[in-house]
Amino acid sequence: MVDYLKVVEAAIGVETAWGIRATGLERRGDGPTLHLATTAGEVQTRNIVCATGAAARPRLPEWATALSVPGVAIHSSSYHYPRQIPTQDVLIIGGGNSGLQIARELAAFHTVTLAVRTRRGHRPLASYASSAGQRRPLFGGDRRPEPVFGDNYERLQHAGVHITPAVTHARGGEVTFEDATTASPGSVIFATGYLPGDDWVPDEARTPGPRRATTPIPGLFVAGFPQYSRRGVDTISGVSADATAIARHIIDRP
Repeated sequence: MVDYLKVVEAAIGVETAWGIRATGLERRGDGPTLHLATTAGEVQTRNIVCATGAAARPRLPEWATALSVPGVAIHSSSYHYPRQIPTQDVLIIGGGNSGLQIARELAAFHTVTLAVRTRRGHRPLASYASSAGQRRPLFGGDRRPEPVFGDNYERLQHAGVHITPAVTHARGGEVTFEDATTASPGSVIFATGYLPGDDWVPDEARTPGPRRATTPIPGLFVAGFPQYSRRGVDTISGVSADATAIARHIIDRP
């Protein structure tokens, strides 16, 4: 993927400025110019595309800071292999694809507990490619959780994974589950998803509703965020629809 992006970069003649973060944006008056604040200074332009991703930074539950374990407490984005987990027992928070895959891998070496809020629908791994970019309405339509691919909960239980209700809070080394039972895990992995990278986008641009990558701010567009467009656009196969729509909007702007 990195090599592919480098080829695209060279083919269209753009230069990537690494290590610069957007911090704010404003439109002053009724003119077409947008003022983008960055860690390298202000940029003035007519069009800005927020393509920072719907999964830009780890999401942690509010109670995570109240938890103290003898082993490690890490987000799934920092997990790479079983030997990272120094304790025999490990609690995995989250029943999505990452949580299930990590639970399956660790089950061969550790005593694994998987805390799940909602058991999601399961699909064979072979169906992932056709499902990743599938169009499903976000507003006023299908709000089901995204399905999990590959392993399912029954297979994990057969592999020795203990499945519990979600964790509601933590204190010291103890966590409490939704059924009021408690546990003191040796290590914890938070497979709790991610937060989008649009924290610098003005609140006025976050109007609910399907806008197909546009926002109420003229010249500001968003690519790859389901909440601004539709489900599936946060995948490699799905984001092209946003990109095409944005390119047409920019070309047609007066």
